[in-house]
Amino acid sequence: MADGVTQLCELYNRLRLSLFWTPKSRNMPPIAHLIIASLTGVAVALIASYIPTIWRPLFGRPSLESYAPGFNLVLAPQTALVEKTPLQGEALHALKLALDMNSEGKRDKALKLFKQAEALSPHHPEILLHYGEFLEEDDIIHAEHLYARALAVSPGNSRAFANRGRTLPKVRQLDQEMLDKIDNKRDELFRIPKGSLAMKRAITEAYYKHIYHSNAIEGNTMTLSMTRAIVETRMAVPGKSILEHNEVLGLDEAMKFINGSLLQKQEKLTLDDVLEIHRRVLGHAHPLEAGRFRNTQVFVGDHVPPGPMDIEKHMSEFNNWLLSREPEILHPIEFAALAHYKLVYIHPFTDGNGRTSRLVMNSILMRAGFPPVIIRYQDRHDYYEFLNVANHGDVRPFIRFVARCTDRTIDEYLSATTIFPVGHSRPPELTDGHDDLNDDDAYMFSADKE
Repeated sequence: MADGVTQLCELYNRLRLSLFWTPKSRNMPPIAHLIIASLTGVAVALIASYIPTIWRPLFGRPSLESYAPGFNLVLAPQTALVEKTPLQGEALHALKLALDMNSEGKRDKALKLFKQAEALSPHHPEILLHYGEFLEEDDIIHAEHLYARALAVSPGNSRAFANRGRTLPKVRQLDQEMLDKIDNKRDELFRIPKGSLAMKRAITEAYYKHIYHSNAIEGNTMTLSMTRAIVETRMAVPGKSILEHNEVLGLDEAMKFINGSLLQKQEKLTLDDVLEIHRRVLGHAHPLEAGRFRNTQVFVGDHVPPGPMDIEKHMSEFNNWLLSREPEILHPIEFAALAHYKLVYIHPFTDGNGRTSRLVMNSILMRAGFPPVIIRYQDRHDYYEFLNVANHGDVRPFIRFVARCTDRTIDEYLSATTIFPVGHSRPPELTDGHDDLNDDDAYMFSADKE
């Protein structure tokens, strides 16, 4: 820095002496010398300011934004991810074996070895790059994700940068096609008559199932039928704790608030709306903590949320983001998933963060014309895994997960309002309880459900 300032001063003196210091200039008044010196200083400052902007595009390394203009969905990792572990040697050995197997045409064995190498050292750039190049033909989305992780670990890696520059446009196109497909299904849902009795039943069933699944993800053991009975009758279920009853009632109150207030609100969602949602989520279970930021440190698996002293600052930034122009350039599904992730990353409350985040996500989607999306209990492992992947720098897999949940939810609404011809196989109903179901067996609606 000091050398740069010295060079600028020398340049200034040379310009001043060569341009203005003539024998005639010695007779000039002092004010003229002052004006000339000021103009020279301004000229030098402008040259120093604009040279880098001209130099970098011509000779410097391009940034990721040159490949992904607009809002960047790849978040910067919070800490350095490169670490030397005792397993790194084993990971590199597995990588070497994987490359040998691939060269011999044994792709199945190579795939297993690549997965083993990544599991042993998940942040090693060479492993990520070789694994991505192996997958690029069959799964370009996963390959591009591996390149993004490699760049997060090693920003100056030219090979990772070139690979991502090659695959990112294709991945963005695939993502856009997926979102366009969901938009078309949403439009098809709009064409169903408002007085459709089948649609009314589907909406009612979805209401109970959202409460059931959202609570089940957090460990509530109420079944679907128990959840419906509590909401409809306000009667206690034998053998279940008061806390679990109150969690059901809290989600019921929060969803009524969203349907009755937030959906009619013309302005953007704000932090006050988030606090109002949380106040109802925990209003029955933990009334003293409802609608209030935590004052203790919490731990969520491997993720350590911000400390209690930083909560207000982070939530103020979250509020500014909600009110900014950035969400407007995003698809509603991207906006909703990012809002969910940002809120659950900050983890501002002692309890109820996941339920509140899912309700905020659905508030954004419903205001954009989508039905409330249900993240199913049986998908909780994928749900947490994609959130963990987002913590390591790439939130797009979580956005795609939310998009798939949205697509499935719309399909369930459409199937619930479709009259199946005689002899046509009908989808089975969702069973009651916490069984882990396959996607093909987990339909939530039935055409003749009362």
